[in-house]
Amino acid sequence: MTRLTRRRFLIGSGLGAGAVALGGCDLLEPNEQTQAVLRSAETLTMKLQRLLQGRGALAREYLEADISPTFRVNGTSAPDSDEYARLLEGKFADWRLRIDGLVERPQAFSLAELKALPARTQITRHDCVEGWSAIGKWTGVPLGALFTAVGIKPSARYVVFHCADELEKTLDGSGRYYESVDLIDAFHPQTILAYAMNGQDLSVGHGAPLRLRVERQLGYKQAKYLMRIEVVDSFASFWGGGGGYWEDRGYEWYAGI
Repeated sequence: MTRLTRRRFLIGSGLGAGAVALGGCDLLEPNEQTQAVLRSAETLTMKLQRLLQGRGALAREYLEADISPTFRVNGTSAPDSDEYARLLEGKFADWRLRIDGLVERPQAFSLAELKALPARTQITRHDCVEGWSAIGKWTGVPLGALFTAVGIKPSARYVVFHCADELEKTLDGSGRYYESVDLIDAFHPQTILAYAMNGQDLSVGHGAPLRLRVERQLGYKQAKYLMRIEVVDSFASFWGGGGGYWEDRGYEWYAGI
């Protein structure tokens, strides 16, 4: 992350005050001590937000008239893989969302099965770390309902979303996009696995066939092209250990807004 990007990120993600307290942390080198300070500020931000707003506080929802005429594609515009191309050609008939890890009953859901479950529709604002926002209408299945179906083990702490898009070609898989939330956000009523946007099936650019919507966080948390959901007790075994593709590269994990 460049110094300018880091500064914009800290301000846009609610860590602006921490940046001022650090005397302009965009000028600090990304050493271990600096990263520890940033992680501490991030934890404080998360605790304060949840304390002041409440764990179940809802992000603002809008009216149909507020939907943006243009909604930019964030991140990857299309996964570059033979597997995804095959699934897309078959209109995702063979696609399955696997849920495993620290669950009692691992399952794999087809897109048709997800669409048959009780759905939630919400019109919310997407805030990108790059500085743009757009309002869209999302329809999908609440993530908490799926976890109720599969059962969460007592040792579970986090939910990791594995995606089809690969931002960097690496031998160890660290270039593949992934994201994560804790169980509080996983069971939040506005956290859904969306299969429709503005009344239509998701386009490829917006994450077909399924994407995460966790509405109280910044855009890079809204993982697209979901393939697998893994429930874990830590991020220690995941590449950089940050809990996400961008987090492994210096972004904050709790990107609350």
